[in-house]
Amino acid sequence: MERRRFGLLGKKLEHSFSPNYFALKFEQEGLPNCTYELFPLTKINDFEQLIQEQAHLAGLNVTIPYKQAIIPYLDELSPQAKAVGAVNTIQFWGNKLIGHNTDVYGFEQSLLSCLTPLQKQSKALILGTGGAALAVAYVLQQLQIPYQYVSRTPTTGQLTYTAINAPLLKQHLILVNTTPLGMFPHIHSYPDIDYNALTSDHLLFDLIYNPTETLFLQKGKEQQTTIQNGLSMLELQADRAWEIWNERYVK
Repeated sequence: MERRRFGLLGKKLEHSFSPNYFALKFEQEGLPNCTYELFPLTKINDFEQLIQEQAHLAGLNVTIPYKQAIIPYLDELSPQAKAVGAVNTIQFWGNKLIGHNTDVYGFEQSLLSCLTPLQKQSKALILGTGGAALAVAYVLQQLQIPYQYVSRTPTTGQLTYTAINAPLLKQHLILVNTTPLGMFPHIHSYPDIDYNALTSDHLLFDLIYNPTETLFLQKGKEQQTTIQNGLSMLELQADRAWEIWNERYVK
């Protein structure tokens, strides 16, 4: 059988569950020729060298901080990835590298599984402005849920963390953390907002899945909010990536 190698691009990857997830998938599906590896890149410029040196690559995932920076190195983007402006999945199709965004599918399905009717009629705050935030914004727009970005160094139309007070939180019942704050090994960090103003009507969604409950989610839980980590999103986007990698592929 032809050897097929998959993997994850990013800067710091020690937190990732993806290798174990795909190792189990390959075992369950009887695919001893498939492997999934971590490819940490100090800088995005190293991507071209990686592609040249690593043989048998058949698909890649992309994570922080390269979901936008990877785009100039790709030959094409799927319509959805182009609309989002970020890529988390690279498809190897002949001699072409095609960028996709499966975060959209993963986040939308995971969000819909825990969203209440009241929250659907409310607004959302997106904490962070990176590539993952763009996918979140795309989904919220498709669901017709108004949103605002929150950033430490906001530009026009964005909020600062100090602006997230009780009156604002009363209007925004959905809070999505797309930053790495709280991710292993830096588990003691968290977004600086007024957690005392949260209520049982709020949903706190953290794209982080390691640890299972970040301090962001723990502080929300103390206020009786609904909480959701990023594990189901990870699994859903990974399965969608696997489908893309196998399009028109004959074993």
